Amino acid sequence: MTERIPKRLRQQQLVKEIEDNPFITDEELTKRFGVSIQTIRLDRLELGIPELRERMKQMAEESYDQVRSLPLHEVIGDIIDLQLDKSGISIFEIREEHVFSRTKIARGHHIFSQANSLAVAVINDAIALTASADIRFIRSVMLGEKCVAKCYVRSITKGKAKVEVFTYVNDEMVFQGNFLIYHSKKEKDHRSEGGYE
Repeated sequence: MTERIPKRLRQQQLVKEIEDNPFITDEELTKRFGVSIQTIRLDRLELGIPELRERMKQMAEESYDQVRSLPLHEVIGDIIDLQLDKSGISIFEIREEHVFSRTKIARGHHIFSQANSLAVAVINDAIALTASADIRFIRSVMLGEKCVAKCYVRSITKGKAKVEVFTYVNDEMVFQGNFLIYHSKKEKDHRSEGGYE
């Protein structure tokens, strides 16, 4: 364990940790600072920093466009940032119902579903469907781990979009996919913007 640091310094470092990684849990902060979970919760309370779920909810309300291509409840994972036709981020915690009971390893279709639904959700169209996907599972994901999927629209043309998705647990990539998404738009909406073909 690390040597105890003064409360004021710990709280300054706590603020920085949460700014650097808004998805960090109280349990992870407990390990990082070598203090009890009650201490972390009291620090957050004193600093006016909400718990993880509330932070995620605030980020979602503040920073993303409205999903058009599918109802929000059909998206696998919680979308916390969405810039339509550009990029998006979702977070998905692996729970008991997502794993094989003997090994506690997540079933691959859950990891794929998070990435696929984010790739569809990022498209600014009422109709967007996956045409094909080239995917790679890099390592197994275990019970209790949090998957952070980040998607980027690489190109968008009349009727087609190429979307790349990277899924991470902490800073380690666990999944990567290239999705071809069909959409119903007749013309490009972003002719004047860079980055689109």
